[in-house]
Amino acid sequence: QLKEKMKEQSWNILFAERGHGVSMFRTKKTRDLVVRGIPEALRGELWLLFSGAVNDMASNPGYYTKLVEKSLGTCTLATDEIERDLRRSLPEHPAFQSDTGISALRRVLTAYAFRNPQIGYCQAMNILTSVLLLYAKEEEAFWLLVAVCERMLPDYFNRRIIGALVDQAVFEELIRVHLPQLTDHVMDMTFFSSVSLSWFLTLFISVLPIESAVNVVDCFFYDGIKAILQLGLAVLEYNMEKLLTCKDDAEAVTVLNRFFDSVTNKDSPLPPAVQQGSNLSDTKSDHPKLDITDLIRDSNERYGDICYEDVESLRCRNRLYVIQTLETTTKQNVLRVVSQEVKFSPSELEELYELFKKEHFLSCYWSVNSPVLQHHDASLPYLDQYRIDCQQFRVLCHLLSPWSHCANRDSLALWTFRLMDENSNCLINFKQFACVLDTMYNGSFTDKLKLLFKLHIPPAFTEVESLNLSKGNDLSREELIHFSQLSVSSVGDNLESDSLKSSPEKEKGKVDIQAYLKQWQDELLKKEENVKDLPRMNQSQFIQFSKTLYNLFHGDPEEELLYQAIAVVTSLLLKMEEVGRRLQSPMSPVRSPVAITEMAAEVPRERQEESSSEQTEGSRAHSLEGNHEWSFAFEQILASLLNEPAFVRFFEKPHDIKAKIESAKNLQLKARTRV
Repeated sequence: QLKEKMKEQSWNILFAERGHGVSMFRTKKTRDLVVRGIPEALRGELWLLFSGAVNDMASNPGYYTKLVEKSLGTCTLATDEIERDLRRSLPEHPAFQSDTGISALRRVLTAYAFRNPQIGYCQAMNILTSVLLLYAKEEEAFWLLVAVCERMLPDYFNRRIIGALVDQAVFEELIRVHLPQLTDHVMDMTFFSSVSLSWFLTLFISVLPIESAVNVVDCFFYDGIKAILQLGLAVLEYNMEKLLTCKDDAEAVTVLNRFFDSVTNKDSPLPPAVQQGSNLSDTKSDHPKLDITDLIRDSNERYGDICYEDVESLRCRNRLYVIQTLETTTKQNVLRVVSQEVKFSPSELEELYELFKKEHFLSCYWSVNSPVLQHHDASLPYLDQYRIDCQQFRVLCHLLSPWSHCANRDSLALWTFRLMDENSNCLINFKQFACVLDTMYNGSFTDKLKLLFKLHIPPAFTEVESLNLSKGNDLSREELIHFSQLSVSSVGDNLESDSLKSSPEKEKGKVDIQAYLKQWQDELLKKEENVKDLPRMNQSQFIQFSKTLYNLFHGDPEEELLYQAIAVVTSLLLKMEEVGRRLQSPMSPVRSPVAITEMAAEVPRERQEESSSEQTEGSRAHSLEGNHEWSFAFEQILASLLNEPAFVRFFEKPHDIKAKIESAKNLQLKARTRV
């Protein structure tokens, strides 16, 4: 306590000579006093002053209180992580062994997560905030956290910790310059990055005893990241001889941990029960005790020539390299995950990924109001950072899909996008894109047919398609964007067939929306999908399904044979359904399905005779008005199509995706211009 009083007296003399508060001059004497350790009574005040947090707090009166009120009771991923880590924050300190300290820590962390959702909460923030609360009031601790996360350690506290990795690269360069003998011995420099990451993220709080770590925090708020870099170099130099004799990384880590345990603070006023270093006084250690003040003073004397401008220059030089390395590593991880789900070769998958990523960036820079740009979040996992919307998926489908020759290819793209958009946020990631493309190219006959089947039932196929399918044209850009943003709540409405468009007064049947949603939710959770769980395809959906098949067959060498086969299968299915209805209800009148069969059979003729009479279409619709609603299970359609060899040959015919990819590389920008 006497030493604390002497420290306070020294600072009071400095205040009288150099000013107090924001008007204080920073001199060599100020630095010397900081190195000795700021007295407990002045620590919070000087942290606010040195970090600039005092200005933020004065400029925003009442801001923290309002933020706490707004964030109170919110439940997010960040708040869940905060709750999980609250009890791990300095558990040995009495201040965080009661609800008072825990509640204050919760409020500060939750308020900051609410203020900056881009960062939210990151591990290590709880440890740093705990120390801040020991020496500052709750609101002051909040503004100190803001200063650290947003100014003093930029890009440190997010999922990718790019800022910390950049400073690791800076640290490696400084080791090469100042400790060349160590770099000559350690061939893999990544060891220093891995072992020192916690030093930078927690400002040595996680490795040093608390009574010594606060002195490091003093220097950090005064000198910034420069103080941490200097101290890191000093630690390695103190352990140089032992590190040079280490045979592996584990032994080197043990040496450094024992060194940190031997660091003490003889001037600390904290009680022995709180001091972590005091608990080790009786343990045997090959490291002599070292006072934290001496360690910090040595780091200043030996590496004080490192200036902030040099650090910023090294940061700029290494930032691009770190980001490129991180992008390459995480890209390989994503491709490895996706490769387990698809049958594409590694080179094909990588080229598809580059096309997908290019489309993402084209949208970001092509249109300021792009939904992709609005949803871009650098804190997300890498797989979800690059996503495309319906319009971009349409472009890629035109370039890469083996079914891109289909007359209704825009409709197929829209339905496929809806099917993949599991979150209903109008965005899909690369894994979803690659999986559906893999089904088109490498899927079995059953897989491809199942995909086409699912494209013609909710949620991919909805009632609004009836507005455009009767026109005989592809969807316009505006219609495509509008349809892609429709709520999932509309997927339960039955689709009226094309021939019924002239009867708007006819009531549309309803399906159980919740049942459909539950079916699809359960289906997405299953690794192996059971075809028996697929919903039945109603009459309107089956008609459009038949039309899609006709469009796919157009231009095939066996086109006529395929047309005849689909007519036979359609007639067979309808007759089977008719017989089934008669067996279930012999007394109920059932009309002949000839009209429906004719409607499906006339699709190829519609391609040749586009100017068909509206009167004929209306009379056909009227003839169907009294029909009962038909429905087919996927197994029925699959079994019927398997009996036609032409169908099997068509869907099992191999397609060359490499040629498509090469063509897409040259046409991607032109295709976007056309759209």
